Order: sequence, then C-alpha cells, then structure tokens
Amino acid sequence: MAKKLLVLAFTAFALAASACGSPASSSNSSGASSGALNCTPAALQTHTPGTLTIGTDNPAYDPYFTGPAGGQWKGQYNHDPTTGKGFEDAVAYAVAQQLGYPTDKVDWTALGWKQSFAPGPKDFDFYLAQVSINPQREQNADFSLPYYSSTQAIVAKPGSPITKATSLADLKGYQLGTESGTTSYDDIQAKIAPDKQPKVYDTTNDATQALANGQIDGLVVDFPSAYYIANVEPGGLKIVGQFTGGGGSEQWGLVMAKDSPLTACVNKAMASLKSSGKLQAIEQQWLANLSHAPMLS
Repeated sequence: MAKKLLVLAFTAFALAASACGSPASSSNSSGASSGALNCTPAALQTHTPGTLTIGTDNPAYDPYFTGPAGGQWKGQYNHDPTTGKGFEDAVAYAVAQQLGYPTDKVDWTALGWKQSFAPGPKDFDFYLAQVSINPQREQNADFSLPYYSSTQAIVAKPGSPITKATSLADLKGYQLGTESGTTSYDDIQAKIAPDKQPKVYDTTNDATQALANGQIDGLVVDFPSAYYIANVEPGGLKIVGQFTGGGGSEQWGLVMAKDSPLTACVNKAMASLKSSGKLQAIEQQWLANLSHAPMLS
C-alpha cells in the first residue's frame, strides 16, 4: 500500500488473486461459508450497538473516496465518506448492506493507516484504506477475504535515466524510495534488491516530494497509487513499469480487531459480494479507466 495518495484505478489486475501484502490466510478463512451464522444487526457485537462503525485513513483520496472535496467532513476527511462514492466507499457500504445496516446506521471514523493493524482495541468495526494482508499484520489484527488485488509500480520524472528500465535488474543501480512500514519496501528488497538502501518516508506524500526534489530516482507504491501520483496529483510524472511483489499480487482486506466477533460475518458478506458479481461491478464502476504500464521481470 502503501498509501496513500490514491488513484484513478484499473481493471486489469483487479480481483486477480491488493502501501501491500501477501495472500490472505488464517483470519480470512473462518465462517465465510457458514450458513448457520446470525449476521443480523441485532446479533452483531459492534463498537456501537445498532451501528456499524467504519474507519479509513485521513486524508482519503480518489478514486477510493470521491465525495465532495474542499473543506473537511466532521473535521476529518477531505472527501465525505457518507456519499458511498469511490471504490472503497462503495465496497464499505456494500458490506454494510450485506450485514443489514442501512446507510443511516453507518458511521465513519478517521484513523491513520498504520494504526489500523497495530495491536490493541479498535474504535471501528472494520477499516479499509488499501491495507494489504500479510502474516505480520495478521498477528495483531483480523483481515477479511480480499476485496482487491494490486501490483507494485515505479514512478519517476519523465526523461530521467530510470525511465529507460525494461527489467527489474535495470533498477538495481538507482535510488528508490517508498513509505515506511509498507509491503512496497519489502518488495523493493525482495524483487529488486537494489545496490542502494531504499529511502523510507513517513507518508507517500513525503516520498513523492522526495522524488520531486531529486532525493530519489524512483518511487515505489501500489499500481493504483502510482497512476494517481503520475497522472493526477501531483501529475506530470511517468510510470516506469509494474511488478508483482514477493508474495504475488497485493491483496487488500478489511481490517478488524484480532479475534473480532465480526470476522466470520464480514467474510460471509464478502464472499456473497464476490459470488453475486457485486464486487466486480463496483470495481468496474470505479476502477475501469487506467492505462497500462509494462510489466517488469
């Protein structure tokens, strides 16, 4: 994931297998197919009884949250998450609907991306902000079945030498950078093994600024974020190429507290959205406009 300048998206890689991770594992398997589960609002043990509280990052960017911009919603978001507009916004409300919560029974809270999978109690029922599923994060949090899959990508200044790279080996001599704590960093090390230690930054915004300042030659983020950075904000940059991470395509999941009583029902809801085609329809609606970038191997 990265994270978090977020992106106009793409359909080619969408549900293939989604700052960041590896395929879903232990916490994703419980209860997804159990017809005996009571997943009604009356039975679910939510953070606030009768209400489903959903968390996401601040700021929340297009195309994941595309509600009205300018100003802040409740002092938290640069886009209003209550509109249901944007890929992750639409996914969140689709899951809520599967669980029986109407829109007026859905509340939102802002929380930093890295805090979502940190140890400890949660102030949300589930969280989504391009959080990739990996074993390290699963030690402290539950993840749902994945709702999206993504590759990694490299962004650079147009005309810079790195833009001529046609393979991962061609990237080894360049100074790369990414956000700290992301699987993008792990995948730089695992798949590129650069000669220079990658530089890490607190946020993807900081890493993007480092690219603009010439402190790094290439910025590694998930592909949708790369598209947004290169073409929208700040724009005027180039996607050198994309590559699959060490664990394959990144899979993004909804984050819940470790051993959450909601995990089985959330998985059941996600499985239903997949089998019905609803999840793919949401992806097509919001993530269908990406241009392609070459795959590097």
